[in-house]
Amino acid sequence: MALAELKELKELLKDLLDKGFIKPSISPLSAPVLFMKKKDSSLRMCNDYRQLNKVTIKNNYPIPKIDDLFYLIQGASHFSKIDLKSGYHQCTRVVLRKMSP
Repeated sequence: MALAELKELKELLKDLLDKGFIKPSISPLSAPVLFMKKKDSSLRMCNDYRQLNKVTIKNNYPIPKIDDLFYLIQGASHFSKIDLKSGYHQCTRVVLRKMSP
């Protein structure tokens, strides 16, 4: 890995650790990291999860029906708060219900 890529990786990992999106792991499994240049010549981190996905145990549960989801949020006035820069990593859900007198 080039020196510039290593520096970028350290900065990204520190930022994600500070925000709490990732945590240190002692897992023996890992995924390779590579960097691609963006149009503005900054670097974008890419993870190759293909080999990791082959050994991952898949969850087996049905996708919920839309009617059931609408029933769960009935009467809610706020649904989510997304920071657009880091919204990929985490979406905090906030649901406020109307209080009856």
